[in-house]
Amino acid sequence: MGALVAGVDSSTQGTKVVVVEADTGSLVAEGRAPHVVSGTGGARESDASSWWTALGEAVAATGCAGRIDAISVAAQQHGLVVLDGDSEPLHPAILWNDVRSAPDARALVDALGGPAEWATRLGSVPTASFTVTSWAWLRRTRPEVARRARGIRLPHDYLTERLTGRAVTDRGDASGTGWWSPAEGGYVADVLGLPQVGLDPALLPEVLGPGEPAGPLTGDAARALGMRAGIPVGAGTGDNMGAALGLGLEPGVPVVSLGTSGTAYVVSGTPVADPTGTIAGFADASGGHLPLAATLNCTLAVDRIAGWLGIDREDVADRTDVVVLPYLGGERTPYLPAAGGTVVGLRDDTRPGEILLAAYRGAVASLLAAVDLLAARGSGIAADAPLILIGGGAAGRAWRRVASELSGRVLEIPDARELVAIGAAAQAASCLSGEPADRIARRWGTRDGARVAAVPRDSGSLEAIRRVVALAPALYPEDPA
Repeated sequence: MGALVAGVDSSTQGTKVVVVEADTGSLVAEGRAPHVVSGTGGARESDASSWWTALGEAVAATGCAGRIDAISVAAQQHGLVVLDGDSEPLHPAILWNDVRSAPDARALVDALGGPAEWATRLGSVPTASFTVTSWAWLRRTRPEVARRARGIRLPHDYLTERLTGRAVTDRGDASGTGWWSPAEGGYVADVLGLPQVGLDPALLPEVLGPGEPAGPLTGDAARALGMRAGIPVGAGTGDNMGAALGLGLEPGVPVVSLGTSGTAYVVSGTPVADPTGTIAGFADASGGHLPLAATLNCTLAVDRIAGWLGIDREDVADRTDVVVLPYLGGERTPYLPAAGGTVVGLRDDTRPGEILLAAYRGAVASLLAAVDLLAARGSGIAADAPLILIGGGAAGRAWRRVASELSGRVLEIPDARELVAIGAAAQAASCLSGEPADRIARRWGTRDGARVAAVPRDSGSLEAIRRVVALAPALYPEDPA
Protein backbone atom coordinates (compact mmCIF):
# COMPACT_ATOMS: atom_id res chain seq x y z
CA MET A 1 0.00 0.00 0.00
CA GLY A 2 1.28 3.46 -0.89
CA ALA A 3 1.12 6.68 1.10
CA LEU A 4 -2.05 7.31 3.09
CA VAL A 5 -3.65 10.73 3.50
CA ALA A 6 -6.42 11.87 5.85
CA GLY A 7 -9.13 14.38 5.06
CA VAL A 8 -11.19 15.91 7.86
CA ASP A 9 -14.71 17.33 7.64
CA SER A 10 -15.44 19.21 10.87
CA SER A 11 -19.11 20.07 10.41
CA THR A 12 -21.72 21.59 12.68
CA GLN A 13 -22.85 18.23 14.03
CA GLY A 14 -19.68 16.14 13.99
CA THR A 15 -16.21 15.30 12.72
CA LYS A 16 -15.67 12.84 9.87
CA VAL A 17 -12.24 11.57 8.83
CA VAL A 18 -11.52 9.62 5.65
CA VAL A 19 -8.19 7.90 5.03
CA VAL A 20 -7.41 7.20 1.38
CA GLU A 21 -4.49 6.02 -0.72
CA ALA A 22 -2.78 9.12 -2.07
CA ASP A 23 -2.14 7.60 -5.50
CA THR A 24 -5.57 6.12 -6.23
CA GLY A 25 -8.03 7.78 -3.84
CA SER A 26 -9.18 4.33 -2.70
CA LEU A 27 -10.94 4.50 0.67
CA VAL A 28 -8.96 2.74 3.40
CA ALA A 29 -10.80 3.76 6.57
CA GLU A 30 -13.30 6.18 8.07
CA GLY A 31 -13.90 7.57 11.54
CA ARG A 32 -16.57 9.76 13.13
CA ALA A 33 -17.26 11.60 16.36
CA PRO A 34 -20.17 13.87 17.35
CA HIS A 35 -20.20 17.55 18.28
CA VAL A 36 -22.49 19.28 20.75
CA VAL A 37 -24.35 22.42 19.64
CA SER A 38 -26.03 24.56 22.29
CA GLY A 39 -28.21 27.64 22.29
CA THR A 40 -31.86 28.58 22.16
CA GLY A 41 -33.70 31.03 19.98
CA GLY A 42 -31.20 32.51 17.57
CA ALA A 43 -28.09 31.29 19.40
CA ARG A 44 -25.96 28.42 18.06
CA GLU A 45 -22.65 27.77 19.79
CA SER A 46 -20.08 25.02 20.36
CA ASP A 47 -17.02 24.61 22.56
CA ALA A 48 -14.19 24.85 20.02
CA SER A 49 -11.90 22.71 22.18
CA SER A 50 -14.42 19.86 21.85
CA TRP A 51 -13.76 19.87 18.07
CA TRP A 52 -10.16 18.94 18.85
CA THR A 53 -11.34 16.12 21.10
CA ALA A 54 -13.70 14.92 18.36
CA LEU A 55 -10.88 15.03 15.82
CA GLY A 56 -8.79 12.77 18.03
CA GLU A 57 -11.67 10.33 18.46
CA ALA A 58 -12.41 10.25 14.74
CA VAL A 59 -8.74 9.73 13.81
CA ALA A 60 -8.48 6.92 16.36
CA ALA A 61 -11.63 5.31 14.94
CA THR A 62 -9.92 4.91 11.57
CA GLY A 63 -7.52 2.40 13.12
CA CYS A 64 -4.57 3.67 11.11
CA ALA A 65 -3.53 6.94 12.79
CA GLY A 66 0.14 5.98 12.89
CA ARG A 67 0.24 5.22 9.15
CA ILE A 68 -1.15 8.58 7.94
CA ASP A 69 1.40 10.50 5.87
CA ALA A 70 -0.44 13.86 5.53
CA ILE A 71 -3.64 15.46 6.80
CA SER A 72 -5.82 18.48 6.04
CA VAL A 73 -8.98 19.95 7.57
CA ALA A 74 -12.10 21.36 5.92
CA ALA A 75 -14.74 22.77 8.26
CA GLN A 76 -18.00 24.66 8.56
CA GLN A 77 -17.71 28.20 7.21
CA HIS A 78 -18.17 31.53 8.96
CA GLY A 79 -17.82 30.42 12.61
CA LEU A 80 -16.13 32.80 15.05
CA VAL A 81 -13.49 31.39 17.41
CA VAL A 82 -11.99 33.95 19.83
CA LEU A 83 -8.67 33.01 21.44
CA ASP A 84 -6.64 34.36 24.33
CA GLY A 85 -2.86 34.82 24.38
CA ASP A 86 -2.35 31.07 24.98
CA SER A 87 -4.55 30.19 21.95
CA GLU A 88 -7.32 28.95 24.26
CA PRO A 89 -10.98 29.79 23.47
CA LEU A 90 -12.29 32.78 25.43
CA HIS A 91 -15.93 32.22 24.47
CA PRO A 92 -18.03 29.46 22.91
CA ALA A 93 -17.56 29.45 19.14
CA ILE A 94 -20.40 31.25 17.35
CA LEU A 95 -21.58 29.08 14.47
CA TRP A 96 -22.72 29.89 10.93
CA ASN A 97 -26.41 29.39 11.81
CA ASP A 98 -26.40 31.77 14.80
CA VAL A 99 -28.64 34.69 13.83
CA ARG A 100 -28.25 36.96 16.87
CA SER A 101 -26.11 39.33 14.79
CA ALA A 102 -28.91 40.22 12.34
CA PRO A 103 -29.11 43.87 13.51
CA ASP A 104 -25.31 44.10 13.38
CA ALA A 105 -25.37 42.85 9.78
CA ARG A 106 -27.80 45.57 8.77
CA ALA A 107 -25.69 48.23 10.49
CA LEU A 108 -22.50 46.96 8.82
CA VAL A 109 -24.04 47.00 5.35
CA ASP A 110 -24.99 50.65 5.84
CA ALA A 111 -21.65 51.57 7.42
CA LEU A 112 -19.61 50.59 4.35
CA GLY A 113 -21.93 52.32 1.90
CA GLY A 114 -24.63 49.77 1.09
CA PRO A 115 -25.01 46.36 -0.56
CA ALA A 116 -23.39 47.30 -3.87
CA GLU A 117 -20.20 48.45 -2.12
CA TRP A 118 -19.99 45.20 -0.14
CA ALA A 119 -20.63 43.07 -3.24
CA THR A 120 -18.01 44.89 -5.30
CA ARG A 121 -15.28 45.04 -2.68
CA LEU A 122 -15.88 41.94 -0.54
CA GLY A 123 -17.77 39.73 -2.98
CA SER A 124 -20.69 39.24 -0.59
CA VAL A 125 -23.29 41.26 1.27
CA PRO A 126 -22.99 40.08 4.89
CA THR A 127 -25.90 38.44 6.66
CA ALA A 128 -26.12 37.23 10.23
CA SER A 129 -24.11 34.13 9.30
CA PHE A 130 -20.86 35.95 8.49
CA THR A 131 -17.87 36.10 10.82
CA VAL A 132 -17.73 39.90 10.69
CA THR A 133 -21.33 40.22 11.92
CA SER A 134 -20.74 37.74 14.77
CA TRP A 135 -17.64 39.70 15.82
CA ALA A 136 -19.63 42.95 15.77
CA TRP A 137 -22.29 41.27 17.94
CA LEU A 138 -19.63 40.03 20.37
CA ARG A 139 -18.07 43.49 20.67
CA ARG A 140 -21.49 45.01 21.31
CA THR A 141 -22.77 42.43 23.81
CA ARG A 142 -19.59 40.90 25.31
CA PRO A 143 -17.10 43.80 25.22
CA GLU A 144 -14.94 42.29 27.97
CA VAL A 145 -14.38 39.17 25.84
CA ALA A 146 -13.56 41.22 22.75
CA ARG A 147 -11.02 43.29 24.70
CA ARG A 148 -9.19 40.14 25.83
CA ALA A 149 -9.05 38.63 22.34
CA ARG A 150 -5.56 37.87 21.00
CA GLY A 151 -6.62 35.76 18.05
CA ILE A 152 -9.64 35.46 15.75
CA ARG A 153 -10.05 32.19 13.88
CA LEU A 154 -12.48 30.24 11.72
CA PRO A 155 -13.24 26.64 12.75
CA HIS A 156 -10.77 25.13 10.28
CA ASP A 157 -8.14 27.74 11.24
CA TYR A 158 -8.47 26.72 14.90
CA LEU A 159 -7.94 23.03 14.17
CA THR A 160 -5.08 23.69 11.76
CA GLU A 161 -3.38 25.81 14.41
CA ARG A 162 -3.79 22.97 16.92
CA LEU A 163 -2.11 20.66 14.38
CA THR A 164 0.78 22.93 13.36
CA GLY A 165 1.12 25.75 15.89
CA ARG A 166 0.72 28.27 13.04
CA ALA A 167 -2.06 30.86 12.71
CA VAL A 168 -3.00 30.30 9.06
CA THR A 169 -6.08 30.04 6.87
CA ASP A 170 -6.84 29.74 3.16
CA ARG A 171 -8.45 32.11 0.68
CA GLY A 172 -11.61 30.01 0.28
CA ASP A 173 -12.62 30.05 3.94
CA ALA A 174 -11.29 33.60 4.44
CA SER A 175 -13.68 34.82 1.74
CA GLY A 176 -16.65 33.96 3.98
CA THR A 177 -15.54 36.17 6.86
CA GLY A 178 -16.68 39.52 5.46
CA TRP A 179 -13.27 41.10 6.01
CA TRP A 180 -11.16 39.35 3.32
CA SER A 181 -11.75 40.22 -0.32
CA PRO A 182 -11.43 37.71 -3.18
CA ALA A 183 -11.22 40.62 -5.64
CA GLU A 184 -8.48 42.48 -3.73
CA GLY A 185 -6.76 39.33 -2.44
CA GLY A 186 -6.35 40.56 1.11
CA TYR A 187 -7.92 41.79 4.34
CA VAL A 188 -9.87 44.99 3.81
CA ALA A 189 -8.73 47.77 6.13
CA ASP A 190 -11.92 49.77 5.57
CA VAL A 191 -13.98 46.90 7.04
CA LEU A 192 -11.59 46.16 9.91
CA GLY A 193 -11.66 49.85 10.77
CA LEU A 194 -15.44 50.24 10.91
CA PRO A 195 -16.62 51.37 14.38
CA GLN A 196 -18.62 48.15 14.78
CA VAL A 197 -15.58 46.00 13.93
CA GLY A 198 -12.47 47.76 15.27
CA LEU A 199 -10.26 44.74 14.62
CA ASP A 200 -6.45 44.77 14.58
CA PRO A 201 -5.33 42.70 11.57
CA ALA A 202 -2.54 41.25 13.72
CA LEU A 203 -5.24 39.12 15.40
CA LEU A 204 -6.08 37.43 12.09
CA PRO A 205 -4.35 34.42 10.52
CA GLU A 206 -2.03 34.53 7.54
CA VAL A 207 -3.85 33.62 4.30
CA LEU A 208 -1.94 30.88 2.48
CA GLY A 209 -1.87 30.48 -1.28
CA PRO A 210 -3.46 27.52 -3.11
CA GLY A 211 -1.48 24.35 -2.50
CA GLU A 212 0.69 25.93 0.19
CA PRO A 213 1.02 23.61 3.23
CA ALA A 214 0.25 24.94 6.69
CA GLY A 215 3.32 23.24 8.14
CA PRO A 216 4.44 20.03 9.83
CA LEU A 217 2.42 18.24 12.52
CA THR A 218 3.83 19.25 15.91
CA GLY A 219 5.04 16.74 18.47
CA ASP A 220 2.26 17.68 20.91
CA ALA A 221 -0.42 17.24 18.26
CA ALA A 222 1.11 13.96 17.10
CA ARG A 223 1.05 12.55 20.64
CA ALA A 224 -2.54 13.66 21.16
CA LEU A 225 -3.71 12.06 17.90
CA GLY A 226 -1.49 8.99 17.84
CA MET A 227 0.11 10.17 14.59
CA ARG A 228 3.71 10.73 13.50
CA ALA A 229 5.27 14.13 14.17
CA GLY A 230 6.47 16.09 11.18
CA ILE A 231 4.00 14.89 8.55
CA PRO A 232 2.67 17.73 6.37
CA VAL A 233 -0.61 19.47 7.18
CA GLY A 234 -2.56 21.10 4.36
CA ALA A 235 -3.87 24.65 4.49
CA GLY A 236 -7.45 23.40 4.87
CA THR A 237 -10.53 25.29 3.71
CA GLY A 238 -14.27 25.80 4.21
CA ASP A 239 -16.75 22.99 3.72
CA ASN A 240 -18.23 24.20 0.42
CA MET A 241 -14.75 24.77 -0.99
CA GLY A 242 -13.76 21.32 0.25
CA ALA A 243 -16.68 19.72 -1.61
CA ALA A 244 -15.71 21.57 -4.81
CA LEU A 245 -12.15 20.25 -4.40
CA GLY A 246 -13.50 16.78 -3.69
CA LEU A 247 -15.35 16.85 -7.01
CA GLY A 248 -12.32 18.17 -8.87
CA LEU A 249 -14.79 20.75 -10.09
CA GLU A 250 -13.94 22.56 -13.33
CA PRO A 251 -15.24 26.02 -14.30
CA GLY A 252 -18.72 26.31 -15.76
CA VAL A 253 -20.27 23.15 -14.27
CA PRO A 254 -23.00 23.93 -11.69
CA VAL A 255 -23.44 21.90 -8.52
CA VAL A 256 -26.64 21.58 -6.50
CA SER A 257 -26.36 20.11 -3.01
CA LEU A 258 -29.57 18.62 -1.62
CA GLY A 259 -29.34 18.51 2.15
CA THR A 260 -31.37 19.85 5.06
CA SER A 261 -30.64 23.15 3.39
CA GLY A 262 -29.59 23.49 -0.25
CA THR A 263 -26.72 25.14 -2.05
CA ALA A 264 -25.96 25.94 -5.67
CA TYR A 265 -22.47 26.91 -6.77
CA VAL A 266 -19.95 26.86 -9.61
CA VAL A 267 -16.21 27.32 -9.98
CA SER A 268 -15.54 30.54 -11.86
CA GLY A 269 -12.38 32.10 -13.23
CA THR A 270 -13.50 35.61 -12.30
CA PRO A 271 -15.05 37.23 -9.20
CA VAL A 272 -18.84 37.45 -9.11
CA ALA A 273 -20.56 40.39 -7.42
CA ASP A 274 -24.29 40.31 -6.63
CA PRO A 275 -25.64 43.45 -4.90
CA THR A 276 -28.92 41.65 -4.10
CA GLY A 277 -26.97 39.48 -1.67
CA THR A 278 -28.44 36.26 -3.08
CA ILE A 279 -25.06 35.10 -4.35
CA ALA A 280 -22.06 35.04 -2.04
CA GLY A 281 -18.97 35.71 -4.13
CA PHE A 282 -16.62 33.32 -2.36
CA ALA A 283 -13.14 32.32 -3.45
CA ASP A 284 -12.34 28.65 -3.93
CA ALA A 285 -9.37 26.70 -2.59
CA SER A 286 -7.59 26.41 -5.94
CA GLY A 287 -6.99 30.03 -6.91
CA GLY A 288 -10.35 30.71 -8.56
CA HIS A 289 -13.77 31.71 -7.31
CA LEU A 290 -16.82 29.86 -5.96
CA PRO A 291 -19.96 32.00 -6.22
CA LEU A 292 -22.66 30.30 -4.17
CA ALA A 293 -26.31 30.71 -3.25
CA ALA A 294 -28.06 28.89 -0.43
CA THR A 295 -31.63 27.93 0.37
CA LEU A 296 -32.96 27.15 3.82
CA ASN A 297 -35.63 24.59 2.89
CA CYS A 298 -34.70 21.40 1.10
CA THR A 299 -34.86 17.72 2.08
CA LEU A 300 -36.07 18.19 5.66
CA ALA A 301 -38.91 20.47 4.58
CA VAL A 302 -40.11 18.03 1.91
CA ASP A 303 -39.86 15.08 4.30
CA ARG A 304 -41.91 17.00 6.84
CA ILE A 305 -44.62 17.66 4.28
CA ALA A 306 -44.63 13.96 3.33
CA GLY A 307 -45.06 13.15 7.03
CA TRP A 308 -47.98 15.55 7.39
CA LEU A 309 -49.60 13.93 4.35
CA GLY A 310 -49.02 10.46 5.80
CA ILE A 311 -47.16 9.13 2.75
CA ASP A 312 -43.65 7.97 1.91
CA ARG A 313 -41.23 10.56 0.54
CA GLU A 314 -41.16 8.71 -2.81
CA ASP A 315 -44.97 8.53 -3.19
CA VAL A 316 -45.21 11.41 -5.65
CA ALA A 317 -47.90 11.73 -8.32
CA ASP A 318 -47.17 11.65 -12.04
CA ARG A 319 -48.39 15.23 -12.44
CA THR A 320 -49.86 18.12 -10.46
CA ASP A 321 -51.34 21.58 -10.91
CA VAL A 322 -50.69 22.43 -7.26
CA VAL A 323 -47.89 24.85 -6.34
CA VAL A 324 -46.13 24.50 -2.99
CA LEU A 325 -43.55 26.90 -1.60
CA PRO A 326 -42.01 24.76 1.19
CA TYR A 327 -40.56 27.78 3.01
CA LEU A 328 -41.29 26.37 6.47
CA GLY A 329 -38.60 28.41 8.19
CA GLY A 330 -38.50 31.47 5.97
CA GLU A 331 -36.27 31.45 2.89
CA ARG A 332 -33.00 32.96 1.73
CA THR A 333 -33.33 32.26 -2.03
CA PRO A 334 -35.67 33.93 -2.81
CA TYR A 335 -35.11 36.29 0.13
CA LEU A 336 -38.30 35.87 2.16
CA PRO A 337 -37.16 35.65 5.80
CA ALA A 338 -40.70 35.90 7.20
CA ALA A 339 -42.27 33.38 4.81
CA GLY A 340 -44.09 30.20 5.76
CA GLY A 341 -45.21 27.22 3.75
CA THR A 342 -47.69 28.06 1.00
CA VAL A 343 -50.02 25.74 -0.94
CA VAL A 344 -51.91 27.06 -3.97
CA GLY A 345 -54.30 25.31 -6.34
CA LEU A 346 -56.01 22.65 -4.23
CA ARG A 347 -59.10 20.99 -5.74
CA ASP A 348 -61.72 18.57 -4.42
CA ASP A 349 -59.92 15.70 -6.14
CA THR A 350 -56.31 16.70 -5.30
CA ARG A 351 -54.38 13.67 -4.03
CA PRO A 352 -51.62 13.76 -1.39
CA GLY A 353 -49.02 12.67 -3.94
CA GLU A 354 -49.76 15.75 -6.04
CA ILE A 355 -49.07 18.03 -3.08
CA LEU A 356 -45.85 16.17 -2.35
CA LEU A 357 -44.69 16.44 -5.98
CA ALA A 358 -45.37 20.19 -5.78
CA ALA A 359 -43.26 20.41 -2.60
CA TYR A 360 -40.31 18.81 -4.39
CA ARG A 361 -40.78 21.21 -7.28
CA GLY A 362 -40.89 24.24 -4.98
CA ALA A 363 -37.64 23.25 -3.27
CA VAL A 364 -35.80 22.43 -6.51
CA ALA A 365 -37.09 25.56 -8.27
CA SER A 366 -35.40 27.77 -5.66
CA LEU A 367 -32.06 26.09 -6.29
CA LEU A 368 -32.44 26.23 -10.06
CA ALA A 369 -33.34 29.92 -9.82
CA ALA A 370 -30.00 30.30 -8.02
CA VAL A 371 -28.24 28.45 -10.86
CA ASP A 372 -29.91 30.78 -13.38
CA LEU A 373 -28.82 33.81 -11.35
CA LEU A 374 -25.26 32.48 -11.16
CA ALA A 375 -25.27 32.21 -14.95
CA ALA A 376 -26.72 35.70 -15.35
CA ARG A 377 -24.03 37.18 -13.07
CA GLY A 378 -21.25 36.02 -15.39
CA SER A 379 -20.04 32.93 -13.55
CA GLY A 380 -19.49 31.10 -16.84
CA ILE A 381 -22.13 28.35 -16.58
CA ALA A 382 -22.52 26.79 -20.00
CA ALA A 383 -26.01 26.25 -21.36
CA ASP A 384 -25.26 22.60 -22.08
CA ALA A 385 -23.26 21.88 -18.90
CA PRO A 386 -24.46 18.96 -16.79
CA LEU A 387 -25.89 19.60 -13.34
CA ILE A 388 -24.05 17.74 -10.58
CA LEU A 389 -26.32 16.60 -7.74
CA ILE A 390 -24.74 15.87 -4.36
CA GLY A 391 -25.96 15.62 -0.78
CA GLY A 392 -28.35 13.19 0.85
CA GLY A 393 -31.24 14.03 -1.46
CA ALA A 394 -29.24 13.15 -4.57
CA ALA A 395 -29.89 9.44 -3.91
CA GLY A 396 -33.69 9.93 -3.96
CA ARG A 397 -35.67 8.98 -7.07
CA ALA A 398 -38.12 11.86 -6.67
CA TRP A 399 -35.34 14.43 -6.21
CA ARG A 400 -33.59 13.19 -9.34
CA ARG A 401 -36.79 13.18 -11.36
CA VAL A 402 -37.79 16.72 -10.40
CA ALA A 403 -34.26 18.11 -10.85
CA SER A 404 -34.17 16.55 -14.32
CA GLU A 405 -37.58 17.87 -15.37
CA LEU A 406 -37.09 21.41 -14.06
CA SER A 407 -33.47 21.88 -15.16
CA GLY A 408 -33.58 20.30 -18.61
CA ARG A 409 -29.92 19.35 -18.06
CA VAL A 410 -28.03 16.09 -17.95
CA LEU A 411 -27.67 15.07 -14.32
CA GLU A 412 -24.51 13.63 -12.81
CA ILE A 413 -24.81 11.96 -9.40
CA PRO A 414 -21.35 10.99 -8.08
CA ASP A 415 -21.02 7.74 -6.17
CA ALA A 416 -18.60 9.43 -3.78
CA ARG A 417 -20.09 10.67 -0.53
CA GLU A 418 -18.17 12.65 2.14
CA LEU A 419 -16.96 15.03 -0.58
CA VAL A 420 -15.84 17.67 1.94
CA ALA A 421 -13.49 15.20 3.63
CA ILE A 422 -12.34 13.88 0.24
CA GLY A 423 -11.47 17.43 -0.83
CA ALA A 424 -9.40 17.84 2.33
CA ALA A 425 -7.72 14.50 1.59
CA ALA A 426 -6.83 15.78 -1.90
CA GLN A 427 -5.24 18.82 -0.25
CA ALA A 428 -3.23 16.49 1.98
CA ALA A 429 -2.14 14.44 -1.04
CA SER A 430 -1.07 17.66 -2.75
CA CYS A 431 1.31 18.32 0.15
CA LEU A 432 3.11 15.08 -0.71
CA SER A 433 3.26 15.36 -4.49
CA GLY A 434 2.90 19.05 -5.34
CA GLU A 435 0.13 18.18 -7.79
CA PRO A 436 -2.86 20.59 -7.51
CA ALA A 437 -5.59 19.20 -5.25
CA ASP A 438 -8.39 19.57 -7.80
CA ARG A 439 -6.33 17.68 -10.38
CA ILE A 440 -5.73 14.91 -7.85
CA ALA A 441 -9.48 14.59 -7.23
CA ARG A 442 -10.13 14.33 -10.97
CA ARG A 443 -7.49 11.61 -11.20
CA TRP A 444 -9.26 9.81 -8.34
CA GLY A 445 -12.49 9.83 -10.40
CA THR A 446 -14.62 11.37 -7.69
CA ARG A 447 -17.29 12.51 -10.18
CA ASP A 448 -17.89 8.96 -11.41
CA GLY A 449 -21.42 7.73 -10.83
CA ALA A 450 -24.94 7.70 -12.24
CA ARG A 451 -25.87 9.84 -15.23
CA VAL A 452 -29.43 10.86 -16.12
CA ALA A 453 -30.12 11.93 -19.71
CA ALA A 454 -31.57 15.39 -20.31
CA VAL A 455 -35.31 15.81 -20.86
CA PRO A 456 -37.16 18.92 -22.09
CA ARG A 457 -37.38 21.55 -19.37
CA ASP A 458 -40.81 21.81 -17.72
CA SER A 459 -41.20 25.55 -18.29
CA GLY A 460 -44.91 25.51 -17.45
CA SER A 461 -44.36 24.29 -13.89
CA LEU A 462 -41.50 26.74 -13.39
CA GLU A 463 -43.67 29.64 -14.55
CA ALA A 464 -46.48 28.61 -12.19
CA ILE A 465 -44.01 28.55 -9.29
CA ARG A 466 -42.61 31.96 -10.28
CA ARG A 467 -46.12 33.47 -10.23
CA VAL A 468 -46.72 32.26 -6.69
CA VAL A 469 -43.25 33.37 -5.55
CA ALA A 470 -44.06 36.86 -6.90
CA LEU A 471 -47.06 37.00 -4.53
CA ALA A 472 -45.11 35.86 -1.45
CA PRO A 473 -43.71 39.27 -0.38
CA ALA A 474 -47.26 40.54 0.02
CA LEU A 475 -48.29 37.39 1.90
CA TYR A 476 -45.29 37.47 4.20
CA PRO A 477 -43.99 41.02 4.65
CA GLU A 478 -40.66 41.17 6.45
CA ASP A 479 -41.91 43.91 8.75
CA PRO A 480 -45.69 43.38 9.05
CA ALA A 481 -47.72 46.38 10.15
